[in-house]
Amino acid sequence: MFAYVLRRLWQMLPTMGGVVLLVFFLFNWVGGDPAYLLAGKMADAGAIENIRRQLGTDQPYAVQLWIFVKQILTFDFGNAWSTGEPVSHIIASRLGPSLTVLIPLTVLETVLGIALALAIAFVRGSLTDRAVMVACTVGMSISILVYIIVFQYVFAYQLGLFPVQGWGNSLGENLLRYALLPIIIGLAVSIAPTLRLYRSFVLDEAGQDYVRTARAKGLKEGRIVWVHVLRNAAIPIITHVMANLPALLIGAFLLERFFGIPGIGREVILAVERSDFPVIKAITVYVAAATMVFNLLADLLYQAVDPRVQLK
Repeated sequence: MFAYVLRRLWQMLPTMGGVVLLVFFLFNWVGGDPAYLLAGKMADAGAIENIRRQLGTDQPYAVQLWIFVKQILTFDFGNAWSTGEPVSHIIASRLGPSLTVLIPLTVLETVLGIALALAIAFVRGSLTDRAVMVACTVGMSISILVYIIVFQYVFAYQLGLFPVQGWGNSLGENLLRYALLPIIIGLAVSIAPTLRLYRSFVLDEAGQDYVRTARAKGLKEGRIVWVHVLRNAAIPIITHVMANLPALLIGAFLLERFFGIPGIGREVILAVERSDFPVIKAITVYVAAATMVFNLLADLLYQAVDPRVQLK
């Protein structure tokens, strides 16, 4: 396994290099001249040239690319253009609030999705199965904005069970007070597509010959479900969870924006609105790296769940 991990890490280098080149050229060719953005509409040519000199954008592209690579290797992307705050501090301080919401949400979504999928898949074709699938279709058809507005109005304004916005300094306070309603909303939005997907995974395995053979041998239904079906259905489930984890950091920006959570997603939206390129480039590179790392972890989990999987 150690050799496999080393080989995969080595294979990540050219992929990461392609990401770095793509990000660099997109921001330099498509993003426009950052000096004009920072100088404002009334700046003269001298001020614009001075800003280019400070940013290093007056250098040849090869030199600018090397500066960008050094920023990635040293985890130092300089300061944000809009606030002057170090980019590394922005990411470090915004990561905690995002994870406070996303980790419980991911765990609850996965556990509930698997449990409900197993329960529904084995009553396939029944009235319960059809009712749940109709409910999932309706739930998937409703925008997350509707969930946010309705839940805020009912549970925050009318019942006063949760604060509408805010964030504290204590993990316990944030998790049990400020993050609880966003987690409930995120779960209400994500459980429908997750249940439909996991149900299809379980049904694919439940119809296999080995399940019919296990039943013919007289094995208990619980053992068939937990030992045979779930173990084989866990492979695509792991793939789905691990592939979605990096995207969740950015995808939760609506929850963070509406509830005033100072997370990564909210910071990305603010950076885009302010054309704050250092923040956007740093988060883009880190999300790409996290995606590759989670893909590697998924491969390792495959073998942990099913020893028949060979890492080659």
